[in-house]
Amino acid sequence: MKIGIPRGLLYSKYHAFAKTFLEELGAEIVVSPETGKQILDEGVRLCVDDACLPMKVFHGHVSWLKTRCDAILIPRFIGIREKEYICPMFCGLVEMVSNSIADLPRLIDTPVYSTDRDRLYEWAKKTGAFVTRDENLIAEAFGKALSEQARSKPGFSGDGYAYKAGLIGHIYNISDRFVNMDLINKLNALGIGAVTSDVIDRAEIDAEAQRLYKKPFWSFARDYYGAAATMCRAGMVHGIIYLSSFSCGIDSVVIELIKNEIGDFPFMVLKLDEHTGEAGFNTRLEAFSDMLKRRIEIGNHLPSYGKCRACGESPLRRA
Repeated sequence: MKIGIPRGLLYSKYHAFAKTFLEELGAEIVVSPETGKQILDEGVRLCVDDACLPMKVFHGHVSWLKTRCDAILIPRFIGIREKEYICPMFCGLVEMVSNSIADLPRLIDTPVYSTDRDRLYEWAKKTGAFVTRDENLIAEAFGKALSEQARSKPGFSGDGYAYKAGLIGHIYNISDRFVNMDLINKLNALGIGAVTSDVIDRAEIDAEAQRLYKKPFWSFARDYYGAAATMCRAGMVHGIIYLSSFSCGIDSVVIELIKNEIGDFPFMVLKLDEHTGEAGFNTRLEAFSDMLKRRIEIGNHLPSYGKCRACGESPLRRA
């Protein structure tokens, strides 16, 4: 049985688990190629106009796979933490895809609640039944998939660079080099290392999120706010870049929460959609880089310059 896995949305975070699990069951895995112009254009053509860019890209990947496999894995992510949820478009992703793309093969669309091992195993049993009825094989494959996922180390730490910028945003925007116009390599070429939220301890992110006046409803909001606040408070970076999808409701809330928390700490929002021009993108990055470096040079002589509301200290203290 050939099972297709679209290289979009949360693929970059959970592909090690999904691929290992299905291969251990005996399935042949077909992964769509990295995003390119053809996949993006196809996704824009097929998807509803008011969807965000990542959803359109995902449609392009599904379209590429539909004639190349017997079934396509489109997990319906609902929640990864108790009493918190994922973007509502994830919940309706299966309906969006099946109503927008004709002649699809069978869709493996079991809802995913990964709040604990037991609930995730429920997903594994239902998904594994698409391939085999051997429950022992499913249990063994599930254990191996968890081990492989634990060994997977996504993210960037910015090591080796004198200047560092926190890169916050949805992992599918950060990991897709075509969509973000090779942002991390662009930063590196400017002498700036990127630090992503994956390298921050989960306990630190949760501790920062607990400072909010209300428990976050969206897990993404918790992660991005907590990561940005931790980077600022701990002096891990000299500035923060938020990579946002145009029309993303969660981003619009998180960005304001971060701004309110970090005060005048250097912060830039980069918006992405299918019309984003690379020339303007590069100009903003270069301006941010110049500002960051000048600020650090001035800060070496004026340590009190640009104190952060979150920690009350100069964000340049580790420069």
